[in-house]
Amino acid sequence: MTTADWPQADIDHMRAALAEAELAASEGEVPVGAVVVANGHVVASAHNCPIGSHDPSAHAEIVALRRACETQSNYRLSDATLYVTLEPCVMCTGAIAQSRIGRVIFGAYDEKAGALGSVVDLSDSKALNHRFEVNGGLLAAESRQLLQSFFRARR
Repeated sequence: MTTADWPQADIDHMRAALAEAELAASEGEVPVGAVVVANGHVVASAHNCPIGSHDPSAHAEIVALRRACETQSNYRLSDATLYVTLEPCVMCTGAIAQSRIGRVIFGAYDEKAGALGSVVDLSDSKALNHRFEVNGGLLAAESRQLLQSFFRARR
């Protein structure tokens, strides 16, 4: 799917996730950003912060889900969409399933650790107690470029 095929709201929300990823990079964190949208409104946003927070679970998706649950006063986000710049890993996919997110849209595919199609696809796994819609590749080039630039600079 090309960018032109995506609804403008999805593009706008992914751009907000990219802005979060840029914040992560500026803090020396792997540049991944996430935004949670419910009823057309951003209810939470976050970026990777495991290094600064000394927390291996502080991936952008998990931090954004925690904040969204607080904002919504509910640990279930069944009517929400998670936008994330990189395909979620196994840990994050588990958190996504536990939150009952309705839809996940991600940017770049993660050929090393992606759990929504690249390495494994847990979105329809019988091992998880919740199914959710998944769409990948939105602004993938921008997401990938941000990651590549970050890692190139660190080498």
